Amino acid sequence: MNLQTLKECVLHNEDVRTEYDALESEFALINQLLEMRKAAGLTQEQVAAVMHTTKSNISRLETGGTAPKIDTIKRYADACGYDLNLTFQARSAN
Repeated sequence: MNLQTLKECVLHNEDVRTEYDALESEFALINQLLEMRKAAGLTQEQVAAVMHTTKSNISRLETGGTAPKIDTIKRYADACGYDLNLTFQARSAN
């Protein structure tokens, strides 16, 4: 069984689906971080050097192992050549 098939199977469980959906914005942030770094052509080591931190800290940031402060995300974006722009959206009525 591959990862995609496993994911599809477990998401049939309503409790798992609820928890997964609650993490959607975190997954989106992680994907954006990875896309920024790859578009900039940088390794985790290079981003870490610019941010004056360690590769393991960058790895945790990119895998969702931490709840980063806004300043950390801003510094990551700066290291990759991006600006941080935060916006808020009203929740859609369900």
